[in-house]
Amino acid sequence: MCFVLYAGTVSALPRAAWNKEAPGLSVESLTERNAAIRQYFSNPEVQYIGSTSGCGCDFPNVMLQNGEWPRVETEEAKKDEWDKAQDISDQHNRDLLVSFLRANGTNMVELYGFWLDGKEAMKSPQAFENISSERILELDFCFKEQVLYRVHLESGTAD
Repeated sequence: MCFVLYAGTVSALPRAAWNKEAPGLSVESLTERNAAIRQYFSNPEVQYIGSTSGCGCDFPNVMLQNGEWPRVETEEAKKDEWDKAQDISDQHNRDLLVSFLRANGTNMVELYGFWLDGKEAMKSPQAFENISSERILELDFCFKEQVLYRVHLESGTAD
């Protein structure tokens, strides 16, 4: 299973292949297999966004469970080394994503993610949220599975 993240934009984002030797964000065109995801976006361009792990798993996220999104609260002192390393990876991927989206030059993008269970079935959004790009950068931010976010890239909007 992998977390997949799609971005809906006014104009296509520059494509970038994932590189194991220099991991960064990857941007891929939709294929016939995932083209059905377009139906959930209002923006005309939809593309897959991969994190530094190649898939979307290094974007912080929470899985929809029994119709709710769990809130994970951990005291910093109780975190083990893996959690601390994951926090650094999460923040790095959030920073890369927001910088990349802001460089596109538009005011709003749509982001939608969910856990792909190998059946390649597109999951429909269960909620919609308007947020600012600054919200994605906050330490407690996680993409909620099956929430379509309308992300306002200008400072001070949509919170």
